[in-house]
Amino acid sequence: MTPTSLIGASGVPYATANRRLNEMVELGLVDQRPRTPSGKTFSMHPSEKLIKSWMQFSERAKRLAGQSFVPAEQARENDEYYFGGSYMAAKSIPPIKILPEPLKLNGGVRVLVHGDPTFMVMESLKRQFEQVIGTPIQQRAFSIDRLREEILRNAERKNSMYDIVAIDLPWVGELVSKNVLLPLDSVMDLPRLDPADFHTAGWSATHWDGRAYGVPAQTTPELLFYRKDMFAQAGIEPPETTDEVLRAAKYFHDPAHGKYGIAWNAAKGTALGHTFLMTLADFGQPILDLPQIAGGFDATHLAKGDHKICIDTDLGRYAAEYLLQLLQYSPPNILSMSWFERVRPYAAGDIPMAYGYTLLAPYFEQDPTSPASGKTGYLPHPSGRGARHVAPVGGYALAIPTNIAPERLHAAAEALMVFTSPEAQKLYVQNGSLTNPRYSVAADPEVRRSSTVFEAVDGMSWRDELQFWPRPPIPQISEIIRACGEELHDMLRGVQTVKSALQRAQERAEKIMQT
Repeated sequence: MTPTSLIGASGVPYATANRRLNEMVELGLVDQRPRTPSGKTFSMHPSEKLIKSWMQFSERAKRLAGQSFVPAEQARENDEYYFGGSYMAAKSIPPIKILPEPLKLNGGVRVLVHGDPTFMVMESLKRQFEQVIGTPIQQRAFSIDRLREEILRNAERKNSMYDIVAIDLPWVGELVSKNVLLPLDSVMDLPRLDPADFHTAGWSATHWDGRAYGVPAQTTPELLFYRKDMFAQAGIEPPETTDEVLRAAKYFHDPAHGKYGIAWNAAKGTALGHTFLMTLADFGQPILDLPQIAGGFDATHLAKGDHKICIDTDLGRYAAEYLLQLLQYSPPNILSMSWFERVRPYAAGDIPMAYGYTLLAPYFEQDPTSPASGKTGYLPHPSGRGARHVAPVGGYALAIPTNIAPERLHAAAEALMVFTSPEAQKLYVQNGSLTNPRYSVAADPEVRRSSTVFEAVDGMSWRDELQFWPRPPIPQISEIIRACGEELHDMLRGVQTVKSALQRAQERAEKIMQT
């Protein structure tokens, strides 16, 4: 902030505050950064020394509180225990620090993102991040299909319009095969990112042929949201299998009173195609003939190719029939419901269950008027026919276009590391995001208190339920998803049978693979 604002916020006489501020600058507690090329005015930033001192003070205050509140006998049993200790078991992530040197980018950092709640939080924090990196930020946001089109269109330009682009994880294979993205190990020191801190499935999904092409900006698995209060009142256990989902949906389905059993992605094309691939995984089958390994299927060698499509199978039939059964207990407009529409009736209290990405949770978690606020449980996809539980990983990674101007490359890589750092991720959460790709952020006490979704997703990752093989990022996956969504939509409308829909989807997917 500016010196004037800082002095005003102190609440003491101007001369006193100004003298103290100058002392803090001399002691190295406050950093100054020129606000203009002339260097006549400065912005004030807490120095690393000040932040460290504040953290030490906080730790001492915490220990003193423990000594005051904990009975002596409990203290003897466990020296580490203190009042409120369960909330402070993990180390808190400190505030984000400004870069020692401002990034030098003509026109500032240009970023292309998806128009979802997490990236909108980044937009709202733009001024703060501009202070951190020392240069303006220009951000453009598109819907998912338009985002992919813009990334491909941008790749045809001589010089990229963007320094950083957000990519949906299933696009990695396509964009790498079309030479759209730079391998990160060619532009930065990957250990600086601390790869082990990312959820395993999210980090693995950014790789192609053994190289990383993006940094996870949000790991957002698709889960089953359910109303804990309604299930408890009805005496129904949270569903663990697809059969239990259907029984619960039937119990709550009451269309005469505007109440329905469940909502999900059933709109024609991309939306329903995603649903089918994930439902196929619920029954223990990927859409490709991937080799089976402990915990699921191996999707780390997709660049070698020669994979066969697996749609028209017995498990494919079970998955399609399950969707037909869900249709009976869904809202009347289910066949036009997609990403955001499926969460709206859940947030309004009209349905007790919804399949949805965690990035959509703010629509009810942070709306105190929503009946689902604070009353939502989060489950991996209930499984069918004895398969393992899977939480299909979605979300976006930040990447650098291949055709970026060489003089912008270094600064773009530095900005990328800032935007995906633990400190930045915590800041997103503090300002409304409910997605997170890092273990360290999920373990932060303040983050865990903000929503139960972080603890739930973290547990799924540790149990190896977070998986990216349900939507293998091969170059043809977007077209295959769209084809499945179109054929299955005709099945749900009663235009064709389950058998016909699977056969046609199989044939179309095989042709796509050949081209």
